[in-house]
Amino acid sequence: MSIRDVELHIEELVLQGFEARHSDSIARAAERELARLLVEHGVPASLAGGVQIARLDGGGFEVVRGAKPEVIGAQVARTIHRDFLR
Repeated sequence: MSIRDVELHIEELVLQGFEARHSDSIARAAERELARLLVEHGVPASLAGGVQIARLDGGGFEVVRGAKPEVIGAQVARTIHRDFLR
């Protein structure tokens, strides 16, 4: 499966503990980083064959105080990508 065969739709991204004014920036950064990870590492076998995942709990991660939304979004994407590999 090539990356061109993948359609990823995130209906809702729930992040707790972050300012609402940063939500769009975090979401855009997460989208960019997740796309980069899929291109760089390929599509995980867990996503092969038209899989639909109704809910993915990415768990928690630590954020450095004062981190920019772009950095937080990248952390979100890496957490999601890690869960795809399970």
